[in-house]
Amino acid sequence: MIRVHHLNNSRSQRVLWLLEELALPYEVVRYQRDARTMLAPDSLKRIHPLGKSPVVEDGDLKLAETGLIVDYLISKYGPQLAPEISSGLHWRYMYWLHYAEGSLMPPLLLKLVLTKLGPLGWPARGFVDKQLTLHLNYLEAELATQPWFVGEQFTGADIMMSFPLEASVQRGGLNASRPRLMDWLQRVHARPAYARALERGGPYAFA
Repeated sequence: MIRVHHLNNSRSQRVLWLLEELALPYEVVRYQRDARTMLAPDSLKRIHPLGKSPVVEDGDLKLAETGLIVDYLISKYGPQLAPEISSGLHWRYMYWLHYAEGSLMPPLLLKLVLTKLGPLGWPARGFVDKQLTLHLNYLEAELATQPWFVGEQFTGADIMMSFPLEASVQRGGLNASRPRLMDWLQRVHARPAYARALERGGPYAFA
């Protein structure tokens, strides 16, 4: 059985959601952040040297990095959630799969760090806010002619995009001024598999 090492309020919620979309049996091993520092517990370092989540075990295979995990699970168990490689949409799908962590998460993480620094972070916050505005405007425009990021069909790319866009509501400036993105989030949160994943994963502050 697939085992997911799951940290509360983290990227690993997407892996639980994907497994629910695929109706696969899995086990959740839960870890809690330190209430003061919000860091992962040291016990996660016994699973991965960096103490990161998610980590997925499938038989003898152990994988970290959400994008890789999503790509692996869909390739092996749920090809219906990705365009065929011969499709013209395949590389668009791969783009969003990597954009979520490679392009959108870095400024969100910077915003979090700069906010915690207080006045020391103020000089750089203007630059980061402009970058986030640029990204959100770009994403709003991408949904102008299609309901999902790859087109007419829900895919694993939408699962990958969920965490950074949920984080954008909290600290990136995403609100009703970008109705297409907010509608996308509402449709994501309304999916039955998303609700089941919340039940398995426990409290999730970004939903």
